[in-house]
Amino acid sequence: MIERELIVNADDFGRTQATNEGIIRTHECGIVTSASLMVDSPGATAAARYAEEHPELSVGLHVDLGEWEYRDTEWVTVYERGPADHEIVRQLERFRALLGRYPTHLDSHQHVHRAEPVGAVLAELAAQLGIPLRGNGPILYCGDFYGQTGRGEAWPAAIEPAAIVALIARLPPGVTELGCHPGLDSELDSVYRTERLREVETLCDPRVLAAVQREHVRLRSFETHPSP
Repeated sequence: MIERELIVNADDFGRTQATNEGIIRTHECGIVTSASLMVDSPGATAAARYAEEHPELSVGLHVDLGEWEYRDTEWVTVYERGPADHEIVRQLERFRALLGRYPTHLDSHQHVHRAEPVGAVLAELAAQLGIPLRGNGPILYCGDFYGQTGRGEAWPAAIEPAAIVALIARLPPGVTELGCHPGLDSELDSVYRTERLREVETLCDPRVLAAVQREHVRLRSFETHPSP
């Protein structure tokens, strides 16, 4: 029988210090096993320092090419960075400068790599580095633990303990990555702000860890990648 394994990956590591604190709490007191670093954000240096001191937390590159919000029935650009190929290389080099190694995995802010040309660029880079790219390969990605719909409408039931307990029970055989966005920044400039605080509570809820143990799911991180 194929074992069920779960990587619980917190996106936006480094976004702010309070975001870091939420991710750290869910790693030390909850089920988070991995994180993805936003290398240009205010908390990136502190996040990298924590990662160096806690190698059991795998850390990938959360490529940030911009952010968009759904407002008044349309998508609005909050900010947008330069050409994807240049930005991806620059952010990878920034990651190496911060941590002294390559990332253990690749993904992107607001999943921009699901579309081209970003998808092809990141797929090629992941192949060169020999690391996983979210949603591209044998590791199944699950984004069901998210407190909003695709239109930015609140969906609080999705980040309650009962929801993640049910999700754990239906995990398929093999390795699954569960995305999450915990944080303790109540002043964060984001439409997904209060949900982050609730995610921290849920990911640390003892009922969730009990479900992992009851279902014989093995928590794990991404494999450590060699230093350059």
